[in-house]
Amino acid sequence: MKQLIDFIPLIVFFTVYKMDPRMVDVAGNSMEVGGPFSATLFLIVASVIVYGGSFIKNKTLEKSQAITLGAVVLFGGMTLAFQDENFLKWKAPIVNWIFAAAFLGSQFIGQKTLVQRMMEHAITLPGEIWIRMNLSWVVFFTLLGAANLFVAFTFHEFWVDFKVFGSLILTFVFVVLQFLVISRHIQAEEK
Repeated sequence: MKQLIDFIPLIVFFTVYKMDPRMVDVAGNSMEVGGPFSATLFLIVASVIVYGGSFIKNKTLEKSQAITLGAVVLFGGMTLAFQDENFLKWKAPIVNWIFAAAFLGSQFIGQKTLVQRMMEHAITLPGEIWIRMNLSWVVFFTLLGAANLFVAFTFHEFWVDFKVFGSLILTFVFVVLQFLVISRHIQAEEK
């Protein structure tokens, strides 16, 4: 359920971005809705509401949620302040690269990799498999960040679709592949 709630700001952004621009009355003020800048404003507001509600309910935010919220406010704010959507286009690559750096850093800091800390409560794997899985996430986030950057600045009309659906599909496929690798090692350990 939590993962679905995390997609609400992205769905709001996508919906508003794809709307034909039109003027609407909001609390007695006229505002244009549709296109990149109003979508960015809606993304910031939806993110603050979703993650603010999560913080109030759980008394904490996961690190990934805090990083995402910070990036949305920072890059979204710069997008609105400078009326330049290029700032927003940098958000996804930078967030992906922060995640890649966190996974890579976990190889050298602490006794366990980040993947192991996140999943060891559910499965048991040999240490070298945890390390290999962790490094595969480093590669995945690095490449996903590069792909987001390439699409954002090469295919202007397609970047929002890729950001919402392409990244989601690639992540899903990668997770399925990870579980196939894990299942092979779990079966090997059971024998």
